[in-house]
Amino acid sequence: MRQKWQVRVPTWFSQASLAILFGFPIYWIVVTALNQPQDVYKIPPAFLPKLDFKPLFSVLEGTHWSLYIFNTVMISVVTVLLVLVTSALAGYALSDLKFRGQNLTTLLILGTMMIPGQAILVPQYVVISKLHLLNTYAVEILPFAANALGVFMFRQFFKTLPRAYWEAVAMEGGSRLFYLWKIAIPLARPAVTTVSLLTFIGAWNMFQWPLIMTDNRNVQPLEVVLAHYMSVYQANIPKMSSAVLIALLPIVVIFFLAQKHIVAGAAGRDAGIKG
Repeated sequence: MRQKWQVRVPTWFSQASLAILFGFPIYWIVVTALNQPQDVYKIPPAFLPKLDFKPLFSVLEGTHWSLYIFNTVMISVVTVLLVLVTSALAGYALSDLKFRGQNLTTLLILGTMMIPGQAILVPQYVVISKLHLLNTYAVEILPFAANALGVFMFRQFFKTLPRAYWEAVAMEGGSRLFYLWKIAIPLARPAVTTVSLLTFIGAWNMFQWPLIMTDNRNVQPLEVVLAHYMSVYQANIPKMSSAVLIALLPIVVIFFLAQKHIVAGAAGRDAGIKG
């Protein structure tokens, strides 16, 4: 019993230390967002936030933040839906359909993950400019409608499904698409959840791409506007913290609600099959 405690105490201490290390910046953003400007510079600082949410929502007054939030949510949600469709279809084709060059195709798709985005940014800009897609929602969505990591994760999950499932559907006259949408995808919930969350977080935090491809505030997402906002209000720490908190809050909430599914999908656990 004593040996167990000797092992557990250092583990708990390490976990608590890491939680404090990573959680304190978020907590401090909350504190500064809810305090008045004069309270931020107090010594010693106030570590407890005031339960006054007026400073937090004051950042929304007299601005177009509702439009920027709508842009970000719309871009993120549409990107997730497109990635799920393309990843599921491609992942199923690479896992179940036998065709010449199947393994080579998989390697080529995975190889795209090794290409730095900055290396092809200039030719991408030229192509998008010639297609007249600059300053549109399409330029912020379509280039990210397919995801190599999503294809790979769906492929790996679909490979865990017994072949007998498809054979049973085929005997009943079901099509490949029927099997995919009614059988395979519901069983691959961890993959669906993980790909959705990773894609949503990536789309929500996207900064460099919309910064280069758009200069119209009406189509720009929150992160680009936030950078401009912080340069304007750099002396007003509570306003900056309020803006950061509004941009950060959805990601934090989603992560805490779905962290179990993220771990399950990233660990490559079975697709919900119970023996």
